Amino acid sequence: MVANPLRVAPGASGVETIQRSSSLDYYLVLPRHDDRDPTTAVEGILVEEFTRQHDHSTTGLDNAGWTSESGWWSSASLSRAIRTDPEMLARVVPTSRREAESVYRTLGGGQLPDDTVLRTYFLDHQSIANAPPLRLGPEQPPAGFHERRVYRVLFAKELRAEQVTSLRVVWRPPAGGTSASAASGHLEKDGDEFAWDLRRVGHTLAWCLDVTVLLSTATTDAVGAILSDLTTVLRQHGLIPVTTERFA
Repeated sequence: MVANPLRVAPGASGVETIQRSSSLDYYLVLPRHDDRDPTTAVEGILVEEFTRQHDHSTTGLDNAGWTSESGWWSSASLSRAIRTDPEMLARVVPTSRREAESVYRTLGGGQLPDDTVLRTYFLDHQSIANAPPLRLGPEQPPAGFHERRVYRVLFAKELRAEQVTSLRVVWRPPAGGTSASAASGHLEKDGDEFAWDLRRVGHTLAWCLDVTVLLSTATTDAVGAILSDLTTVLRQHGLIPVTTERFA
């Protein structure tokens, strides 16, 4: 199993910020079930990156795919399909850059280009509708904080029971956490507070992560970092991020 990037600090209920080897998201693309050759476990790789507003909500998605037969290409329709089509969902597996590098070499691609070069292959941008934040919950933040934000990160694909159990252990849900959530957690960082709950939603989108942010500091840099780290740990448990919406 891939190590969880949000590591629990000894004796604390929070998490440590990780150092990611890449800001891009990597996926392995498996052959179609009918075309699968026992000697070919992976057909190619897919690289993605979300575009975001200054408040970290999603505005779009870029991608580049590669197979040994076709080389590099870009397809917004593929990014949509791996989030909505059951067949494509079954064929795409979140992975790390390190593993993508290994697969790329094994399939004859040589050395995987760095992030800067990979972004030049992003030729078919997928726009994602973005509206002003809905005002859900209390308008005023609690005493000691100057702003309250609520984010929802939507995910496709499924989690196995043991993966949900793993998340509960790693995140160490706080006392009095939401019983309706599959897993939850809490973090205090430099005076700011973050609390999150993972829940099932709908039929097409399998899961959502609701994150409540209470800001006491002047900077919002930690918001983007925490949202990214939480999304990364869920990718490493097999989920595929769809979008990040802001509700407050």
